[in-house]
Amino acid sequence: MAGVLTTDHPAWHSYDDGARARAVRAGSGLWIMCHDTYGLRVDCVNGSEDIKPSFVVTDPADLPTAAPSALREGLVELGVSQRLVNPWLWDAITTAILRQVVRADQARKLYRTWCTTYGTPVEGPFGPLAVAPTHTRVLELPDSSFAAVGAKFHRTALQAAAEHYERHHDAWRHADAGDLVVALSGIPRIGPWTARAAAADFTGDFSAYPHDDLAVRTWAAQIAPAYPWPDKKDKSFGPLWTGWADEDRTALHTLTLATLTWGAHAR
Repeated sequence: MAGVLTTDHPAWHSYDDGARARAVRAGSGLWIMCHDTYGLRVDCVNGSEDIKPSFVVTDPADLPTAAPSALREGLVELGVSQRLVNPWLWDAITTAILRQVVRADQARKLYRTWCTTYGTPVEGPFGPLAVAPTHTRVLELPDSSFAAVGAKFHRTALQAAAEHYERHHDAWRHADAGDLVVALSGIPRIGPWTARAAAADFTGDFSAYPHDDLAVRTWAAQIAPAYPWPDKKDKSFGPLWTGWADEDRTALHTLTLATLTWGAHAR
């Protein structure tokens, strides 16, 4: 198993001794993942083990050779990594919506407050954790509940997503990343960025991720600071990034996820 764990999802909590922990819903079970000096442990703590969480392993050997050498060298040095394939599509959608318009640190805080206040609590190995409220719970919440946790801006998107999830989630769960992006883009207040972020999180296919995302830009510039990266408002970054991989989806996935991992990981 890979020695590097990707921890970009806001459900990962970090602790003073370097340990990480996360609660996740998979099928009808609640699971806790703990990563510390003993490695990664995955345990079902409530419900059924009908669906077991899985991980996508990313090997820098699959990086596109056309990418800048400094970027490739930094990612090769990072090594082989693993990222949880989010087993709950509703959480992937929720996470992407709560990331809209806010900075990464704000989104992390908002997501955790949202889960703690309205979701399901789970006792973790280092302290309390929580998973997101279900889509049915979201549809029950009065409008004031969104504002109470700082999610007033995200209310209509979450409500619309919950309504569409209720009708279509069975079909969505079996879609590939590309088809899922198209389906999610049909939800009001869900644009291409949100649809792509959610689809990548749920399928584990980061060739579908929004490649001009600020996190990708930020970490790439830190890995290879001497490269003449486009300005943050320059729309040429996306085509530049995808162009290095050409038609190779594995190379694009590896380039994108390895870069995100470089910025948020545990060994």
